[in-house]
Amino acid sequence: MTHIRPPAVAGAFYPGQPGVLAATVDRLLAEAARPEELPPKALIVPHAGYIYSGPTAAQAYAALAPRRRQIRRVVLLGPTHRVAVNGLALPESAVFATPLGDIALDLEAMAGLRDLPQIVFSDRVHADEHSLEVHLPFLQRALDDFKLVPLAVGHAAPEAVAEVLDRLWGGPETLIVISSDLSHFLPYAAARQVDRDTCRHILDLDTTINPQQACGAFPINGLLLAAGRHGLAPQLVHLCNSGDTAGDKERVVGYAAFAFREAGHA
Repeated sequence: MTHIRPPAVAGAFYPGQPGVLAATVDRLLAEAARPEELPPKALIVPHAGYIYSGPTAAQAYAALAPRRRQIRRVVLLGPTHRVAVNGLALPESAVFATPLGDIALDLEAMAGLRDLPQIVFSDRVHADEHSLEVHLPFLQRALDDFKLVPLAVGHAAPEAVAEVLDRLWGGPETLIVISSDLSHFLPYAAARQVDRDTCRHILDLDTTINPQQACGAFPINGLLLAAGRHGLAPQLVHLCNSGDTAGDKERVVGYAAFAFREAGHA
């Protein structure tokens, strides 16, 4: 019997009704600017509730439109919020479900990582984790048929994450997505300053981002290291915070989307 991970935050972080969810994501994608540059190989995308970070996420995913049939595998990395882990955790499940349907995991690619010491297999780490799940409906609406490699990242050095990415890098059929928000619970003006500084470090491929700057610092640093090796250049696609989208400016969370393309096309 196929082991399926059911959605954990449907109806909370995003609509739980299939029709409403599809319409919501389609609207966000339609409203997002569609860059005319070469479609990205990798993205950094925020993972809050759609009313907060959905427009920023859509800015990133709208850029995939020219590759929607070409991308057949998505390597998705996000930080762990509920269960601590050393290294990177893959699920033991074979399928991730959302209200929009099932997504098959790339079991062959996952098996090819078993020999790495930083890889663990744990459904418990994935069961209630939202940092990966919130991206799935966007991927389901932005792409055609694809398989997923979901990695929940705990404490891991940039080299450990980059080693995993190198194994999965593939060609134009493979998209890499890093899930991360930026600063948390600062006043609006302070958050804008801190987040702008963090974005400058990311654009410089600085692999010393810390979790206070971005909750997905560990997977981000690994991507930045791998991007430098593979000749990718980052572009800031969108930057805002929850004070811009949800109104409260006393304690905000920062959101940014980045696209990584071959150097010379960023």
